Amino acid sequence: MANGVDTCFMNPGTSEMHFVAALDRVDGLRGVLGLFEGVCSGAADGYARVTGRPAATLLHLGPGLGNSLANFHNARKARSPIVSIVGEHATAHLKVDAPLTSDIATFARTVSNCVRTATSADDVGVAAAETIAAACQPPGQIAMLIIPADYSWSEVNAGGPVVVAMVERPRRRIPPDRAIDSAAQLLSQPGTAVLIGGTAVTPRALKAAGRIAAATGVRFITARNAPKIATGRGVFQPPQVAYFPEGALPMFADVKNLILVESEKPVSFFAYPGIPSYMVPDSCAVSTLAGREQDGTAALEALADDCGALAVYPFVQEPDPVFAPEDSSELTLDAMGQTLAACLPDNALIADEMVSSSGKILKYLAAAAPHEFMPVTGGSIGQGLPVALGAAIACPDRKVVALEADGSGMYTLQALWTMARENLDVVIVIFANRRYRILDIEMARTGANGFGRIANDMIDIGRPNLDWVKLSEGCGVAATRALTAREFTEQIRDALGQRGPRLVEAVFA
Repeated sequence: MANGVDTCFMNPGTSEMHFVAALDRVDGLRGVLGLFEGVCSGAADGYARVTGRPAATLLHLGPGLGNSLANFHNARKARSPIVSIVGEHATAHLKVDAPLTSDIATFARTVSNCVRTATSADDVGVAAAETIAAACQPPGQIAMLIIPADYSWSEVNAGGPVVVAMVERPRRRIPPDRAIDSAAQLLSQPGTAVLIGGTAVTPRALKAAGRIAAATGVRFITARNAPKIATGRGVFQPPQVAYFPEGALPMFADVKNLILVESEKPVSFFAYPGIPSYMVPDSCAVSTLAGREQDGTAALEALADDCGALAVYPFVQEPDPVFAPEDSSELTLDAMGQTLAACLPDNALIADEMVSSSGKILKYLAAAAPHEFMPVTGGSIGQGLPVALGAAIACPDRKVVALEADGSGMYTLQALWTMARENLDVVIVIFANRRYRILDIEMARTGANGFGRIANDMIDIGRPNLDWVKLSEGCGVAATRALTAREFTEQIRDALGQRGPRLVEAVFA
């Protein structure tokens, strides 16, 4: 708490009981229980994305950390600052190779920028402060501290209370003038585009980008793995790099100079026969205006001033209004997109894990009220519900909407229980097509062409059908099922009009 870490998402065990007991003795730290460690790591990611500050996680030994790795992977790709405390066996107990003994540090290094093991009871306070400092290093890092259990019950040699050092959080640096000048010179050249990501897709950053685009005509593109993107009516909305290379390659085909702002040279998610890994032509010159650890927003503002862009934010073409369908026709992605765009409240936070449904839905959300959108970053399935959970803990005054595919939702279903327990203001929409639809697409794209009965069974999740209403209610979250456009509109309006967690299962073909 001395260093501003006031929330800990936890799934503790025997080795962490002293930490849990301390919650009743030390004010200022909110403990949030998750029933699966992947919910804890994903929630810490969501918390960090919306606040820019680290949350903590408390996990039990190597197996507990192992359960959390998928969402730590997503958090690492989002550059989210997270402080993770992992309990270890007491030092004398390690030599007996007890059933839960493992190489925790090796697990931790796969997803962490900094891993430290406390060396004594006296070292714990200093180690904790240094771990927090590491997490806060721009652009944000996952830092893990492993604490043997006996250091929690051992006396410190100092003989008095441990004084925890205060962490001075470094600020993002503004790029040097030469980087601004070089970028300004490129703006006047044909075939120049700017790829923005990281923290350079906030409303303030997009205003500067809009000024530059209006003054120079240069094309802006948004990176796929930006942690949180401002969008909606009245917001300058550069297109996001397409998920599939067939869509991404044409976006960069005529780009001769690509300027990076808190982003990296765009690559395809996967390798495909005959398709390059990089989405820009080999002939494209790539330069950096602001690195991921730098202040991309300040860089864009400086660039706008350098190129003489208008001080006033230019007019943004408003998208055509979208109206929620009221008829009893079959529920489709178009109908869902229209309803969500028409009903979304101002300043909402959206956690996305729609997978195959996202492209169509996001086109409609461009016409919604101004909001912020948290996309998939690392591609590891199971982030949507936990990210929404963490965002709702961090911002109780904002409506959070989780747009979740049925298959990926099952990876971290336990997040619903924590939403109910904490009475979080989250609306969950389950896109229930009862298939791993994205794998239907990839089966054809990779050339595998496995469309036989057995292969189909590995993609179908409809035998038996998942009953998300019962699953949700079993976790304490009220739920309804929509089969028609009218039902979906009515249920979404009702859910958004109330506080507290609600789930709508949208069944479509």
